[in-house]
Amino acid sequence: MLREVFFFLITSPSGFFCLLFLIMEGETSWFSHSLDDMAREIGEFDSFSELSDEGNKEATAVSVDLILPDDLLERILAYLPVASIFRARCVCKRWYEIVSSKRFLWNFSRVLSQKPWYFMFTSSNEPTGYAYDPILRKWYGIELPCIETSNWFIASSCGLVCFMDNDSRTELYVCNPITKTRRKLRDPPGLRFSDYSALAVSVNRKSHGYTISIVKSKQVTGNFFQWDVSVHIYDSETMMWVTTLTEVLTGWRGGDESVICDGVLYFLIYSTGGGSPENRHGLITYNLSSCSPPGLLIRSFIPVPCPLTCGRLMNLKEKLVMVGGIGKQDRPDIIKGIGIWVLNGKAWQEIARMPHKFFQGFGEFDDVFASSGTDDLIYIQSYGAPALLVFDMSQRHWRWSQKCPVTKRFPLQLFTGFCFEPRLEISP
Repeated sequence: MLREVFFFLITSPSGFFCLLFLIMEGETSWFSHSLDDMAREIGEFDSFSELSDEGNKEATAVSVDLILPDDLLERILAYLPVASIFRARCVCKRWYEIVSSKRFLWNFSRVLSQKPWYFMFTSSNEPTGYAYDPILRKWYGIELPCIETSNWFIASSCGLVCFMDNDSRTELYVCNPITKTRRKLRDPPGLRFSDYSALAVSVNRKSHGYTISIVKSKQVTGNFFQWDVSVHIYDSETMMWVTTLTEVLTGWRGGDESVICDGVLYFLIYSTGGGSPENRHGLITYNLSSCSPPGLLIRSFIPVPCPLTCGRLMNLKEKLVMVGGIGKQDRPDIIKGIGIWVLNGKAWQEIARMPHKFFQGFGEFDDVFASSGTDDLIYIQSYGAPALLVFDMSQRHWRWSQKCPVTKRFPLQLFTGFCFEPRLEISP
């Protein structure tokens, strides 16, 4: 149970105030926070639970709460991690009212992006799991709205997450997984049943408007080498779908990997045969503002940096980053390591390769794996185990997350997940 909150306040010579740290008495068991009242201001919250992984901690500090005006206290609290903001509401009536106010949300929106959380599904049939907070290094049990099973298509950007069902691929939702606010989108145009689909979303950090793209790919009847590829775009301002491209690719098909970076849609394509086995993947770029005319899609083709078993695309500060499984020289379909690349123009720059000790740490690593990221963090997870590896792009540092509070119950149990930025002020 929450007892007390203390913090140090420091002042620079220029008069800038900042919060040095906030400490609360640790918990050794699960606990819940009721957020029903706050929901009236910023959306419909559900309770979430936290598992303390480091036991009890004690600290002595001087509370300066009584001498701080509301506006300064608002700014200080806005710099706290999201989970700490929830706990701050329980300190006293004054803090509760401050954190629940619309002005606090405005201050929170001015703060630089929060470190992304990673939600790990723990069931193949139900959308249950835990979210990892890399700042506090804790796991939280939260419930995701809208999604029905863990095999739905998922994309995220700036606090919003987009879900699309894996059956008809017409049931789409956009939600904030922290506040639980949601919106159901109208059915996208194009083929109702496609062989492959790739979902992406991009949120404007200033206006909070968002763009959603779906790349659909379906085999031409009777021709395995030719595939119909179409691009469908949703604009939250007009609330309309537009089919911006329909084209036939020969020797290549679309897949389920796509991302939007700085107004450009990137998606991976996969060889349907006829080429060398090491060239199984390629990258297509599509400018969403200019919308290239039909017939030019394959001309934007960018080869991948090396033979890959799989590739995962992500937007890190409006730069395209790919995490790929590196195939063996003689068996390109067998993984021997994992690399990280960033795209500069049309050239790939290798950022890092996973050290062998971490690669071995996953145990039996599949040729394909889950990986997603935003800001400076990249998460990598084996489908066969709940272990989660974190790579910090700015520090070029690898580390394991705290152990997820779930164990593998049977040999064929699969794990997957996605990352999202925890935000309070944004809603679909």
